[in-house]
Amino acid sequence: MDKELLLGAEAVGLAAIDAGISGVYAYPGTPSTEITEYIQHSPIAREKNIRSNWTANEKTAYEAALGMSYAGKRALVCMKHVGLNVAADAFMNSAITGCNGGMVILVADDPSMHSSQNEQDTRMYGKFAYLPVLEPSNQQEIYNLVRFGFNMSEQTELPVLVRITTRLSHSRAIVVRNNEKTQNILNPAQKKSDWILLPANARKNYAQLLSKQDILLELSESSSVNSIVDTSGDIGVIACGIAYNYAMEIKQMKSKEFGVLKISQYPLPLKKIKSFIDSYSTILVAEEGYPIYEELLPAYFPGTTFKGRLTGDLPRMGELNPQIIAHALAVDLGEKNTASEIVIPRPPSLCKGCGHRDLFTELNSILKDYTQQHVFSDIGCYTLGALPPFDTISTCVDMGASVTMAKGAADAGLHPAIAVIGDSTFTHSGMTGLLDAVNDKNHITIIISDNSTTAMTGGQDSAGTGKIAEICKGIGVDENHIKTLIPHKKHFEHNCAIIKEEIEYKGVSVIISQRECVQTAVRKKKQQKK
Repeated sequence: MDKELLLGAEAVGLAAIDAGISGVYAYPGTPSTEITEYIQHSPIAREKNIRSNWTANEKTAYEAALGMSYAGKRALVCMKHVGLNVAADAFMNSAITGCNGGMVILVADDPSMHSSQNEQDTRMYGKFAYLPVLEPSNQQEIYNLVRFGFNMSEQTELPVLVRITTRLSHSRAIVVRNNEKTQNILNPAQKKSDWILLPANARKNYAQLLSKQDILLELSESSSVNSIVDTSGDIGVIACGIAYNYAMEIKQMKSKEFGVLKISQYPLPLKKIKSFIDSYSTILVAEEGYPIYEELLPAYFPGTTFKGRLTGDLPRMGELNPQIIAHALAVDLGEKNTASEIVIPRPPSLCKGCGHRDLFTELNSILKDYTQQHVFSDIGCYTLGALPPFDTISTCVDMGASVTMAKGAADAGLHPAIAVIGDSTFTHSGMTGLLDAVNDKNHITIIISDNSTTAMTGGQDSAGTGKIAEICKGIGVDENHIKTLIPHKKHFEHNCAIIKEEIEYKGVSVIISQRECVQTAVRKKKQQKK
């Protein structure tokens, strides 16, 4: 069998290729980006003609994957945890339509918020939608469970959710491949009532979803990734996903005895859990993310004491690690310096030569003349404009919020009402807010900082490259107030004059600050030389 050294994200991509997918659908977002990139760069995927272009956002990705499933073929859709918020409408309803060809939703959570606005737990979505969730604990299990997920999806006729975390996605291990599966033949769904969610159909389909819960529970009870590993000691640990590795590391390092039940498939296997906890009066629930199962288990097993994040034995926020779990088990692993104690922290900064730098310099110069100096911004490299030496932006909440928050502030009477948004974020979720502003004839200035790429996640294609002005015109912005400028020191006075003029325009204006990402430009030059 083939062996490969892979990131967890790459193991997802390889598993999906070997499982016979016909397409992957995604919008880039750390820590899930490398999954799609692996498939895009795979010679095998190219040979098999697997569709792998980036989508405009996670909702369009999810719906396209669902369409491929409807056609009878296997589809992978991947995103980071906050991306599932964007796709949630389609996700929730796909549980009721079910699927035809196998469909796996890979969501990469980011506990400790390494590159995210929150650390929400995707398992909550699985519970919310009554869909099965697989949570691998290592790279080999990622490969195995993604492949299993496609089979399970077709067996149950339901989408299957696979959850990984940053630590798994961005660490490497040896992965052993299994035989490749050929792609499904085109075989569109024939039962239209499953896919047309009129209330009468939806009620029937929802009842079918509920009736499948016993099947999902049986699959979880018999799953090899839900297993009683050890029944020693006077305390038991229910270790979910990656937390299983930490529990086993403690067992190998120290002599303290404790039992371990590994859980990597949901819904919870209640029979297996009961046979495990019958040996203990106290159970530590080690789960990466929310205390979902620590909160749920006492209702099923009222005579057992459960400890974890809710009780304060594990911290309520942030990633787990062996030290944290050892402390909860009263095991001393010895002192260990943290990275912050060894390395002097260095805050992130915009690249030298980045066009965002010049744009913020221009904005700061103009805003000195105004009493109100609020700039609504968004998620991208330009969010670093919140930090010194610029201190320009005032908000960054979620994708596309810059436009709509600026609109709301304008409705409240704020002037100037300025939004700064990137080209990729604009086409992801900024366009609809601009339409609202046009319809309300707001006195608002939208600055689209267009670097012709999705720079923050590594320079992926941007859906609006070369089309931004035409999109704005099509939405209804007066073409006389769609201005393009090049952010550069030599254009400073000219650019400031344009921005100042548009800020004072009594209507919706769009300024496209257009300069290619310096990192993307360097890579292009290297490729051209090759």
